[in-house]
Amino acid sequence: MSEAKQVMDVGRQIELFKEFFETHCMDALAEQLRAGEKFIIVEFGQLSEFVPDLAELLLENPEDTIRAAELAVERTELVGDKKNFRVRFRNPPESQNISIRDIRSKHIGELLQMKGLVRNKSDVRPQVTSAKFECPSCGVILPILQLEQKFQEPTQCSCGRKGKFRLLSKELVDAQRIVLEEAPEDIDGGAQPKRLSIFLKNDLVSPLTDKRTNPGSKISVVGVVKEVPIILQTGGQSTRYDLICDSNYVEMVEQDFMEIGISKDEEEEIHELSKNPDVFGKLVRSIAPTIFGHERIKEALVLQLLGGCRKRREHGAPIRGDIHILLIGDPGSGKSQLLKRISQVAPKARFTSGKGASGAGLTATVVRDDFLRGWALEAGAIVLANGGILCLDEMDKMSKEDTSGLHEALEQQTVSVSKANIQATLRAETTVLAAATRSSEGSTRLVRSRLR
Repeated sequence: MSEAKQVMDVGRQIELFKEFFETHCMDALAEQLRAGEKFIIVEFGQLSEFVPDLAELLLENPEDTIRAAELAVERTELVGDKKNFRVRFRNPPESQNISIRDIRSKHIGELLQMKGLVRNKSDVRPQVTSAKFECPSCGVILPILQLEQKFQEPTQCSCGRKGKFRLLSKELVDAQRIVLEEAPEDIDGGAQPKRLSIFLKNDLVSPLTDKRTNPGSKISVVGVVKEVPIILQTGGQSTRYDLICDSNYVEMVEQDFMEIGISKDEEEEIHELSKNPDVFGKLVRSIAPTIFGHERIKEALVLQLLGGCRKRREHGAPIRGDIHILLIGDPGSGKSQLLKRISQVAPKARFTSGKGASGAGLTATVVRDDFLRGWALEAGAIVLANGGILCLDEMDKMSKEDTSGLHEALEQQTVSVSKANIQATLRAETTVLAAATRSSEGSTRLVRSRLR
């Protein structure tokens, strides 16, 4: 740490942030206060240009630095309710971008940015941030910050009293937990996606932000990595800790294949291929070339990868542009290999097996949230593959009840959930490639009956 940062006390930080807001953010601050909003979004690059040492301090000691920024807002001369006003920082430097699987104990307390899919989302619940107690003996007020999972009470007063203290008041904030999972396109083919719990508070759980964090959405999170103790079933505390991210800023990442980077060489190669009259044949032959035959099936798979255009009737429901394909064949005919190959070729894909899979695991379900002691909405494979392709092997091993749960997702491209006081509709604009084994004529009739 530089000498400038070593001697920069909290008072100096507040003073510099106040100068920064007055120079760069006064109009935005005034507009937010007029609208009754309790937050402002600050570009990290602007702060870095104004006071580089303060920006670096934000990366190394984010909690105290962000608190100094919030106190600086309260000291501005703007009119409005500035109490509990939040400062959100976005677009930190590239050095702070990290994959969930790479987070270690050395990153605890740092401001980091990570991307992924929302796998699980809890209800919004009030959380205690601080509480005030009164000593029955001397009347002293004892404020206690609530930083742990367990509610903390004072153990002793300055007058020497020990025992129970009277609770006067407590401050509550709205809180929510989501589980962020690495996106399939961001990990190696055979690697399992890693997960991290993200905590959202205050304006980050507002109705507007709530829509951005629905299960299946791809988001970018800027936050502080923290450790939380693992509570044993006996009630004691384990020596092991879990890692979470206390979020400061959340934004949605567009999942558009138009954003895929194409180099100049690749662009020239694409133009050359487009001039070839047999370009479609080349694409077909490139699909699993180690599997002999199945040309008609490979043609269908190429068309499925390319997809169609989603249309909307003039006075009716939209027509999906995705093509769903079911491959039915004898054991050993190469169905699974074709599915695995497609899952490797597609920019966004998930591979799963119907053997042991449930309808809830493929669509969505409601699970217990151990952190906030409530219910959480968890997305299944078809929701997590939204905007991509889901390869579902061994569909014939699924029960009739489980396959019937896919009907809405396949045709309407949505998944509706209504359980445990949670009502939600999730996007599932997913192309499905499924495979089933034909062992006899009877099994073929069974598969057909399940698809009706």
